[in-house]
Amino acid sequence: MTQLLRAQADFVACLLDESTPLPPGWDARRAAGIAVYRNAYRARLIDVLRVTFERTARLVGEDAFVQAAAHHLITNPPASWTVDLAGEGFWEVCTDLFADDADVGEVAWLEWTMHRAFTATDAVPMTLADFASATAGFDTGQWDGLGFELIPGTALRAVSFDLVKLWATLADPLNEVEVARLAEPKWVLLWREGEMPVFGLVPLAEGLALTEILTGGSFGDVCTILSNNVEASQVPAAAGGMLRNWIEIGLIIGLRPALQPTNQANRSNDTE
Repeated sequence: MTQLLRAQADFVACLLDESTPLPPGWDARRAAGIAVYRNAYRARLIDVLRVTFERTARLVGEDAFVQAAAHHLITNPPASWTVDLAGEGFWEVCTDLFADDADVGEVAWLEWTMHRAFTATDAVPMTLADFASATAGFDTGQWDGLGFELIPGTALRAVSFDLVKLWATLADPLNEVEVARLAEPKWVLLWREGEMPVFGLVPLAEGLALTEILTGGSFGDVCTILSNNVEASQVPAAAGGMLRNWIEIGLIIGLRPALQPTNQANRSNDTE
């Protein structure tokens, strides 16, 4: 390592962690200078976090937010070239620090996920006509094996609080914050509409089904999940209704190749 690189590394180490020993030869004036610089550096990053996590800050209050942000920056110093990623891991920090107020972790997760979705890759959703054309003539085996590609930025998690109401009341600092527990567990679904991240709450079964799709599951897997949550006679209508809604809100951008039915594959082998 060259002398310049060593000096730069020592400076950054002191900047990020005040317990790091000062580089050899530093006098009291330099020590005081880096203390001022460190405070200004952290203050700027806290401002960045405050912008990204505006509603979280409003929910917990300024003092608590500054303490949480400073803790995050000390334990998870930025490692990226862009300040856009300074909030990486902050929602987990909030979940830990505000363990008695689980709504804080949920709001912080939502803000961070929306922040990341905003810069996700652009994509064009399928229309109902596109989907009908792509699946025309499918048999049962092909439907069972059909996979879906969801629009970039899509994210899901189980939640216990009405984030739709909480998000709306946190939009204006003059509003009274309404923290309401859900009567039953739901999932928050986040996706992109054009360039804007949007979200909504979905029932437990739909959250599980979409999670299965995000991890490579098929339409057959969706039906299996639904069969564990609704009457068997209602599975086809429930699956079809969810699928239609996913297409209409612009969630699906493509289809993964359907599995070839076993009997068709056997016929193909017999003719070779």
